[in-house]
Amino acid sequence: MLYREAGQFKTSYRTDAAIFPIRQDRIAFALILAAAFVVVPLLATPYVFTGILIPFLILSLAAIGLNILTGYAGQLSLGTAAFMAVGAFASYNFVLRVPGMPMLLAFAGGGVVAALVGILFGLPSLRIRGFYLAVATLAAQFFILWFLTKVGWISNYSTSGVITAQPIEMLGYAFTTPRAKYLLLVSIVAVMALAAKNMARSNVGRSWMAVRDMDVAAQVIGIRLMHAKLLAFAVSSFYCGVAGALYAYAYLGTVEPEAFSLDLSFRILFMVIIGGVGTVLGSFLGSAFVTLLPVLLSVTVRYLDSNLSLHIPESLISNLEVMIFGVFIIFFLIVEPHGLARLWQIAKEKLRLWPFPH
Repeated sequence: MLYREAGQFKTSYRTDAAIFPIRQDRIAFALILAAAFVVVPLLATPYVFTGILIPFLILSLAAIGLNILTGYAGQLSLGTAAFMAVGAFASYNFVLRVPGMPMLLAFAGGGVVAALVGILFGLPSLRIRGFYLAVATLAAQFFILWFLTKVGWISNYSTSGVITAQPIEMLGYAFTTPRAKYLLLVSIVAVMALAAKNMARSNVGRSWMAVRDMDVAAQVIGIRLMHAKLLAFAVSSFYCGVAGALYAYAYLGTVEPEAFSLDLSFRILFMVIIGGVGTVLGSFLGSAFVTLLPVLLSVTVRYLDSNLSLHIPESLISNLEVMIFGVFIIFFLIVEPHGLARLWQIAKEKLRLWPFPH
């Protein structure tokens, strides 16, 4: 009853094609933004900002990038972290070597460089698909990290390979506190998430989904496969590049290849699988799940240890985290392949009929 759209009439194509055509969705989105920009900065502690909210937002942006490529365009990729590393190092060099470079423009420049690299490694998708394309992007993961390590100019000839990210300054204001960094991140992520949502509903997004469902039929109806696939790689890598720059500047504080390992690529892939393939909402839900699971597991184990004196070793806790990830991935692949986003959609469909039986 609360979610029923009875009486809401769409009198034009513009209103029918709106991002949120139902009034309840628009109200919910406005409340979420108000909570993110007003309530959370007033109530959250520095630990919540640094340990939960900032990595959640950055990984959500990276998951959106992977979802564009894998969920909407149907092109498998295991090199997400490598494209994030390209964006981080490119942004560092833009700020270092271009005097007076605005930080936002440096982040966007890192995304553009990552997009160009993504197009380069997306060329095999014109000939191969599925498992073989995943192996090709896996090779990109190792090659890009090797290249960033071996070419000294990229890291400003740092002997350790670890370089300190420049402070984030915009219009004379320095984003030094966790609250300030959070507000910057939530602004960037909100804009880019809305852009991805709108892009998925446009002709570009429809061409990606046609290629994903059956590329031969898409080519028959006039969709250029090369253009669609390479554009998907470019847009996906752009999102990942911006996420990598934010990961280095707003979260780690350093720019180093080891931070963008294969493990990070798999974590982002798990977010897409658990959250929901082919949805922007699923990227946020999957990121929240992967970010909060270690925290909840650690709190639960410490509670049991203090009350029951189990003396659980830390090594077992880390192994439990990996096993739980595997169990949830198998569960969603078997029970609900479309992830948490599909479960939320089913809940909304039931709200439309409540209190009557489905």
